[in-house]
Order: sequence, then structure tokens, then C-alpha cells
Amino acid sequence: MGRATIVETGLFMMTRFPQPGYTKTRMIPALGPEGAAWLQQRMTEHLLQRFVGLHHHRELSFEVHFTGATSTQMLDWLGHQVVLKAQCEGNLGQRLSYAFEQGFADGLSRILVMGSDCPSLGEAHIFQALKLLNTRDVVLGPAEDGGYYLIGLKAPQPELFEGITWGQSCVLEQTLAIANRYCLSTSLLKSLPDIDRPEDLPLWIRYLEESSSRPQVRS
Repeated sequence: MGRATIVETGLFMMTRFPQPGYTKTRMIPALGPEGAAWLQQRMTEHLLQRFVGLHHHRELSFEVHFTGATSTQMLDWLGHQVVLKAQCEGNLGQRLSYAFEQGFADGLSRILVMGSDCPSLGEAHIFQALKLLNTRDVVLGPAEDGGYYLIGLKAPQPELFEGITWGQSCVLEQTLAIANRYCLSTSLLKSLPDIDRPEDLPLWIRYLEESSSRPQVRS
């Protein structure tokens, strides 16, 4: 028998089940409840398709951490192609902290957690983040709205998620201030746009148009 691969790195995507009225609520004035849920579904599936195969290329596990649904609903939606884990209750900071805590408890030595609303996020950003984690305590992918689309750690740092004004333009600034307070070294990836508000929709439409013009590779 061959030696089992030891997975040391985790890539977690945080997402919400696309139930109309409960997801992408800031998009509802422009798209309606069903349209906002459809957008959430499309963006999650887009990133899932992009990253689900990464474990074939490196010793890396990919997990989807979900909220707003049962495990059965998530399986009906995304199937068995990826590990599905329920998020804990609480605000975003508590849910992020819990995801890292559980991942390190499972034996991972490096973890990247990303959202599901940054369609420009690609493999190059993931590999760069992992490289930076070799010499930094915290890696952040700044979102153009002042938040972040990715955070990477190599040890639990629950203080990074406490006292943050989630959903506001000061999230990245507050996180960096906490890291500095606790003498944690940091590195930043390239800033990328999130698709969170009606004014972001032209970016999503342009991204879809650009994507449709590229050759499609199907497994």
C-alpha cells in the first residue's frame, strides 16, 4: 500500500445557503430576494469550481463552511465533491475564529479562509498567501471596500476577530491594528473588489462577460 498523503494546509470558503431573503440582503433593492440569492449561488459555485481541484496539485484540503442551511440542503446543492462543515452561531468574527480553531485542532498547520463574493480571487493569490505564511503570522487579502477577502494564519489568533466593526470600511484597518498590538507580523495580497452592494454589480457583469469569452475547460 502507498503512504497516505499528510494534509497540512487548509483552504476554507465561507458561504451562506442561497435562500431568498436571507442572503446578499444588500443586493435585494436592486435584484429582489430571488435575484440576490441567485447571485450568491452563482458566486459560490464559481469559486468552488475554481478551487475544488487544488488538492490534486498540493497537499491542501478544501472545505466549504456554510450557514443558513442543513447539511442535507448543502449536499443537495453542492454534492459530495467537497467537505462541508457548518459554521457556528454568532457574528462573522466568532464564525471565523471557530473555523480556524477547528482547523488547527484537526492538525492543519496553515489555514486560509476566504469569502464567496470575490470572483477575481484566483490560484495565484492562494499560492502567494501560502508562500507569505512561511515568514509571516498573518496574511490578508484586502477588499477594495475596506474589508478583506482572505485571511491566512498558521496558529489560532482569536484576538484578530474581537472588537471588529464587521460590514464596515474599517475592518481591514482594525484587523491590522490588532495584529500590530499583539506583535504579529503581517503581509497583504493585492487588493481586489468584493461584490456586496448594488453599485458593485457592473463589476460582476463585466467579470461574467470576460469569463464567457475565455475557452472553457470541463472535467
